Amino acid sequence: MHHALLRPVFITQFIFNTASFLLLAVFVPYAVRHLGLSATGVGTTLAMYGVGMVVGALFATRVMKRLAFGTVIGLGPVTGLVASLVMALTTWIATPLLAGLGFFLLGVGPILWVISTTTLRQSVTPPSLLGRVSAINIMSYGARPLGSALGAIVGGFYGAEACLYLAAAIFAAQALVILLSPAVSLTRQPDMVGEPARC
Repeated sequence: MHHALLRPVFITQFIFNTASFLLLAVFVPYAVRHLGLSATGVGTTLAMYGVGMVVGALFATRVMKRLAFGTVIGLGPVTGLVASLVMALTTWIATPLLAGLGFFLLGVGPILWVISTTTLRQSVTPPSLLGRVSAINIMSYGARPLGSALGAIVGGFYGAEACLYLAAAIFAAQALVILLSPAVSLTRQPDMVGEPARC
């Protein structure tokens, strides 16, 4: 938590997981009621998330060769924000095409985030601490049930549309955290650190 590069990455992941699972918690009833999707339509729309992840993973090497390392780190959170805005737009333009595009973007950008931040974490962490640092990183997944619970509460009181707007606001917060961090200014992957010297 004191590391200048790893702290904002953890915070961004925690906020991202909250927002994404808030979105997922309300999407199915929202898609059926507001977008008029059948079970097949809902499944196809959600599948675009996986398609985006595969596409992002396939192009990750090319992207990381052409862009600065920090830029790639920033891509995931920014793409997540754009995806949430596209999803929120469906409250005004009720088409499943926008929802599918939103899930596709939610897969493409964040998979680049996973690849680049895993590389960063393994570069700046001494080998003997990798297990502990990775375990702390996994703690960010604890935000997922929080996001789902938030979706249930806000959706129950104010409707799914309010959840989409709230998710966009939370996605904006996670993008802001990483964009204000020193991680996005990295021009290349940091050199691998070794074990600290022992006296």
